[in-house]
Amino acid sequence: MSSLTPANIDAGILIRRSLFFLILILLTLGNLFTLFKGLNSPQAMDQAQIAREIARGNGFTTKMIRPVAYYQAEKKEKRSVSLLGFQDTYHSPLNPLLNAAVLKMLGADDSDAWQMGENEMVYPLDRVIATVSTLFFLMAIGVNYLLISRIFDAKIAGVCAILMLFCETFWDYSLSGLPQMLMLLLFSCGIYFVYRAVEAATEGRIAMTPAVIAGVFFTLLALTHWMTVWIALGYILFAAIAFRPRGIVGLSVLVLLIVPAVFVMIRNESITGSPFGTAFLTLYNGLGNGSEVAVMRNIDLEAEPLVLDGLIGKILSTTLLQATDIVTLLAGIVVAPLFFLSLLHPFKRGSIAQFRWAILLMWVTTALGLAFFGITTKKLDPNQMHLLFAPIMTAYGLAFVSILWSRLEFVAATPALRNVHHFVIVIVCALPLILSLPLKVRVGMHLRDRGGVPNWPPYYAPALNSKASGIKGWVNDKQVVFSDQPWAVAWYADRVSIWLPPTREGFTKLETVASDLQTPAVGILISPSSHGSGPLSEVAEAYKDFTPLVLDGRVLLATYPPGTSIFDKSPKLQEIYKHYPFRQPLVGMDMVYYSERAIRVKEKPNNQ
Repeated sequence: MSSLTPANIDAGILIRRSLFFLILILLTLGNLFTLFKGLNSPQAMDQAQIAREIARGNGFTTKMIRPVAYYQAEKKEKRSVSLLGFQDTYHSPLNPLLNAAVLKMLGADDSDAWQMGENEMVYPLDRVIATVSTLFFLMAIGVNYLLISRIFDAKIAGVCAILMLFCETFWDYSLSGLPQMLMLLLFSCGIYFVYRAVEAATEGRIAMTPAVIAGVFFTLLALTHWMTVWIALGYILFAAIAFRPRGIVGLSVLVLLIVPAVFVMIRNESITGSPFGTAFLTLYNGLGNGSEVAVMRNIDLEAEPLVLDGLIGKILSTTLLQATDIVTLLAGIVVAPLFFLSLLHPFKRGSIAQFRWAILLMWVTTALGLAFFGITTKKLDPNQMHLLFAPIMTAYGLAFVSILWSRLEFVAATPALRNVHHFVIVIVCALPLILSLPLKVRVGMHLRDRGGVPNWPPYYAPALNSKASGIKGWVNDKQVVFSDQPWAVAWYADRVSIWLPPTREGFTKLETVASDLQTPAVGILISPSSHGSGPLSEVAEAYKDFTPLVLDGRVLLATYPPGTSIFDKSPKLQEIYKHYPFRQPLVGMDMVYYSERAIRVKEKPNNQ
């Protein structure tokens, strides 16, 4: 009988792994096809259109113009700077470069080759960007399985892999096109080698090689999102203390981090006059007296100075937010925060005990950085760094719970109960994804012939990408559009778009610059990105002089018939109204294009 046991175990493992990979394939295909709605993050669309410019051989240029970035470039050059081929200093380079390679291989540098079909609702290249991100996520699951198996055992590693697979937050970021999944992969590879170095150190061996390899991955991580420099700083501190020869490993990693950073900083300095480029202005999210969005839309940075009054209070407030919302920030995996309790447990193996202090130190420096630069618990925060720690913290949390569970008398007396806690944790963490699937599947299947359901509001790709009845057909590549969602115009319409400034003076200055450079502004696009962004008071505060324009479509619809326009009633906007008097609805009155000329839209045949 005992001779059959290994075969039974092998069969059981084979069945479980086959089932896991089957679910993985189904979820991947389902999310990328049936359930996919397109990209839904401004930063993701912005990086995607930069990647397309790189694929075209235009370098790290952008078609999305932030007014404050133009202000920086103009101040540095002491002259007007062309809006065509405008250099970007906001994004870290690695994710756009990898996406550019994929887009080039697929021939997506020619946007006409990937034009949306007449009945398509989702832009085909959105799915390409999301697929790349999803592949990084799936690879990250594999790396974490190998890491956690090495630290603990295959059982805890398997449960962690299942929790990652059924984590709705991970899928949301995978499909958003944001670089978080590439970051997760690089971070997971980095801490894998950190653990190898810790193992070597606890066994009395020199840990130089794996420690430096970990530094290479943390350097790549920093090139994916500049905020992850805070993670690298935590690792450098740990390496300087824990690895022999003391200080040498930390110094080596610091050099690895600085070398590519110097090249980036030199480039930023040559474009903006600041080594940190436009990206540094995200500091306004955390410590500033305003928000990043308000600063990016400002044409004069001196008019929006960084006020550091109440600095300590702001840092404490953001730190408290991270502490109170830690479950949400750790991808909603309820067992992950138990990592902090596991710090109190005396793990017998030295490498396990020491490695958790490396994780804690990297997490603390990350939380400190986010306290300065800001983070929210909104669905897709581009500064979400806690997410990267979720798998390894989950592993420690599971190990801690397993130890406590095994010590209960009724569990020790009933072998069948030994793994019950794993099932409970998996069910609790997977419920959000499982409960949301039926409705998503029904809607996705209903519109599968159109490529999926668009992320409306606020994004509706056909209105921008169509050559017959959209921005791409009405505006040529030597003209400019002002918009409240310039990232979407740049990505879907492949046209230069300026983020709508809050003041008439800012608008007029950029409009004049565009005209003088022979790239005239020919229209203004208004969408739910502005009028649907919050309560009326917040919309008015954000869009100031342009509040009548932003609300014009909604008011016109509310007073129909006959419909009353408020765009032409505002004294501050009289001259602007004269330039763009022709109103062209794109999606009812929720998305409206105000043009300098009358537009004739070709009507679709009755059978379409």
